Amino acid sequence: MGPVLNDLIKLQSVENRLRIVKSKLSRCRRNVILRENQVRSLQSALETKNEEIQLTRIQSDRLELELRGRDESIVKLRASLNITKTNKEYAAVLTQLNTTKADNSKIESQILDLMKDIETDEAECSDIQSQIDESKKILEETRKETETLSVKLQAEIEEIQVEWDEVASTIPGASLEIFKRVAETYDGEVLAIVSTPDEKGGAYSCGGCFMGVTAENVNLLMTKDDIIRCQNCTRILVLKESQE
Repeated sequence: MGPVLNDLIKLQSVENRLRIVKSKLSRCRRNVILRENQVRSLQSALETKNEEIQLTRIQSDRLELELRGRDESIVKLRASLNITKTNKEYAAVLTQLNTTKADNSKIESQILDLMKDIETDEAECSDIQSQIDESKKILEETRKETETLSVKLQAEIEEIQVEWDEVASTIPGASLEIFKRVAETYDGEVLAIVSTPDEKGGAYSCGGCFMGVTAENVNLLMTKDDIIRCQNCTRILVLKESQE
């Protein structure tokens, strides 16, 4: 292989280091986003639970109002018992009175159940609020750590980028453009080392996609300084030092 392919190998090494550091920077920033999403999710859960409590209170208040009206009916029915003129009238009023009392008892049970639900929901709200407070604390710590680490990683990225530019300046423009296009396709993995046949025979193959590489192309890599790309995955093929 000639100087162009050797410089592409150097550029691949720098590209790998550059992408590793960029990935670290992306991950640490993503951690902040994940923490922010966690806080928002908890806040949304708290709002939903408070809305449920509000609706339960409205339902309880409605039943309380209905119960008060029924209590007034009971007072009137009791008064009616004293002024009934016949046993039939008395029995009818008494039946209505007992029915109203039974209905009131059911309503009172419903109100008690609703109050228990409110207490349970309020306890959950308290628990969610504690989680929010803790998550916000962790979020702030994560932000501070990320800010510090981001400065360090950004400086490292700039330093490696200078090195990348220096190596890239030694590579012809057309070859560099091919490198960049393949890098975008394969997340920076541009080069593929040609695998040689073992002692039992076999064929040459691309180290990226493991598809066959012709002996003619291998011979060109040994004798020329041309870019040879895998016909299957389009990576740039290179040889090991021992193959040259």
